[in-house]
Amino acid sequence: MLKDRINPDDFEFEERMITINRVMRVGKGRRTPSFNSLTVVGNRDGIVGIGFGSASEVAGALRKSFADARKNLIRVPIINGTLPHEITCEFKSAKVLLKPASPGTGIIAGHATRAILEFAGVRDALTKCLSSRNVKNIAEATILGLKSLKDVNEVARLRELSVEELLKKR
Repeated sequence: MLKDRINPDDFEFEERMITINRVMRVGKGRRTPSFNSLTVVGNRDGIVGIGFGSASEVAGALRKSFADARKNLIRVPIINGTLPHEITCEFKSAKVLLKPASPGTGIIAGHATRAILEFAGVRDALTKCLSSRNVKNIAEATILGLKSLKDVNEVARLRELSVEELLKKR
């Protein structure tokens, strides 16, 4: 498992905020504001991660969420600028459909899913959020889907076939 871990110091990452949310904690006689943020980091070449941070100031929340995103990096298999296969993924009540697209299509997606796919390096994909409007859950479902994608080499190894034999069966 440790071999699969991605060292964030080995890559140059871009960062983007997906959303900032202001929340209030109601205490005795007053309301205390707090901020939480959802961010994405990636190298646009198959490595992406999302992070969530909360603090009493926006800058602190962003700093925490970028640090969290760098801890939660995943590697995404990309074939010719698109996803290797279609997948539907769920996280809590959010359900997201990720589909490969032909070259030149672009990324057809909502705000959170688009940011994650762009930073992963996907150029062409069709997506649809099927059940939830919670941005954090949609982002988590998208990451789960990208984690679950299988590369042709991996499938061939699991089935104990060569890549040519596997592609011939299609």
